[in-house]
Amino acid sequence: MMNLMHWRMLVAVADAGNITRAAERVGMTQSGASQALGLLEDMLGVQLFTRENRQTLPTAIGLQVIEQARLMLGALETIRTTVDAAKDIQRGTIRLASFPMVLATFLPPLLRQFNQLYPGIQVVALEVSDDEVENLLSAGLIDVGVVLNPPAERSAGLLGRDNWVAVLPIGHPLARRPNEASVSLAELSAQPFVLATGGCSVNARSLAADAGLALLDVRVEVREWSSAFTLVRENVGVTVVPEMTLPTDRKGLRIVPLTTPIHREFALVVPQGRVPSAAVQALLEMLRPA
Repeated sequence: MMNLMHWRMLVAVADAGNITRAAERVGMTQSGASQALGLLEDMLGVQLFTRENRQTLPTAIGLQVIEQARLMLGALETIRTTVDAAKDIQRGTIRLASFPMVLATFLPPLLRQFNQLYPGIQVVALEVSDDEVENLLSAGLIDVGVVLNPPAERSAGLLGRDNWVAVLPIGHPLARRPNEASVSLAELSAQPFVLATGGCSVNARSLAADAGLALLDVRVEVREWSSAFTLVRENVGVTVVPEMTLPTDRKGLRIVPLTTPIHREFALVVPQGRVPSAAVQALLEMLRPA
């Protein structure tokens, strides 16, 4: 039965041009090498070499078989190299921090895919505010964190992006505009307002401040987006939320784009000055094709 040693012997004989020298290269006796070569020829049913003047030269079919044997041995070496390089990331722990919305929506399918690819790596996910993510990164207490609108040089892996939109009670004067109409942040900031934060410091209040505005009449402040939609339906006020938080059931609500679009991105960020572990690099590499 043919095994790997037979193919190594075949290539060694082709390279050395002599069975004795080939046997030395692969660590076999001369008689063992001759038997291996003879067995290989018997199994294949063809003559691979001719022996003339102490030289062992490949036949025409021998040249073709030798070429394929080299490819096979090269592929096996590549497999060994790949496996050796991957051994460092077969075990480990990743400490990941995120604000609630991303932890509940974007991360679960991502982490399931990662667990399928790297079952030996444990991901410990912490639910915190976006400010706390930055604090944990600065202190080096986590390996990777989800950050809103990070500078391009800090972003290690983009998770997603969406736009901020206005949510109005269906009977609100601003909701009576044509369907293609938009509403400005200045108009909204003057209305009775339901402020939803989602556990993040980046919210309608900070967006207004960035535009040189202020929310003049905040009737209630809530953490959960779902609570904000309920309050808007009850005509407590208007609100501004990320598009991805919008409910499936929009009865009683009018969703209106902002006149000046404001978008946000959320990405994975690693602590500055720290080289990511092999496990973290594997997670970031999985994101790159997406």
